[in-house]
Amino acid sequence: MMDPQVIEKVVQEMANFSPDMGELQGVTLLQGICDIWDTIYNFQARDGDIVVASYPKSGTTWMQEILDLIVLDGDVARSLRAPCFIKVPFLEMGHTSLEVAESMPSPRILKTHLPVQLVPPSFWEKDVKVVYVARNPKDCMVSYYYFHKMDQTMADPGTWEDFFSNFMSGKVTWGDWFDHVIGWWKAKDHHKILYIFYEDMIEDPRREILKVMKFLGKDFPEDVVQKILQHTSFKSMKNNPVVNFSCLPESVFDQSVTSFMRKGTVGDWKNHFLDSQNLIFDEEYKKKMAGSGLDFRIEL
Repeated sequence: MMDPQVIEKVVQEMANFSPDMGELQGVTLLQGICDIWDTIYNFQARDGDIVVASYPKSGTTWMQEILDLIVLDGDVARSLRAPCFIKVPFLEMGHTSLEVAESMPSPRILKTHLPVQLVPPSFWEKDVKVVYVARNPKDCMVSYYYFHKMDQTMADPGTWEDFFSNFMSGKVTWGDWFDHVIGWWKAKDHHKILYIFYEDMIEDPRREILKVMKFLGKDFPEDVVQKILQHTSFKSMKNNPVVNFSCLPESVFDQSVTSFMRKGTVGDWKNHFLDSQNLIFDEEYKKKMAGSGLDFRIEL
């Protein structure tokens, strides 16, 4: 089990994050990330590291749990050893999170929301595997809007109209969604990157788990696959205290506003987008994604 003092230290660092925004190489980031950028950028990857990368609110925590269980050969009891933000350290979270990562035995699972051009160079120098999760941008935007309301370390999103406008112009933390997904899509031709779509995970989680297993060189009997499937279902994760962030104080995640595990569905954007916003979005999507070879099921 993880030392409770370490957990407390990480939580305290999260609570101390200011919602102020900064910028790095044209990418909007929390000022707290910019302040410790040298430490993050100089982080040393190791051969055998597994990274879950994504734009925020794309199924990151879901994939973390899947990866953790695959690495543990489906051992659910061991997967409950510590909160998800401890057992899968978040590169951008702060000094203690990086210290936790450095003290972990290999193979480590690490998490980042960084766009590909900001990833610490050591990750490309070592034998690292990355699972990138991407989600329909409309659902991603809605989910990110509610996350801003709940996460007390992030700026108030204002009205839905305000947030829509900021998201479209890339003026939200971790930057422009289009640049993020396209950047990682192009990188998969040069690095060990498995690109997974959230909608595919919802449609057939078993199929996608098998893809991840193959990517990691794992092969399990069906009963182990079923165990992983069951433990990583939305219902199971929503009730799992090591995954649902219920251990965080309200000063960090105020889940009375909205729960961290909110809906876990496809198509919730239809309850939020005005027709005019949908037209603006589709036009921008067509323009920005042209020639990328990357396609999302944006009408789902």
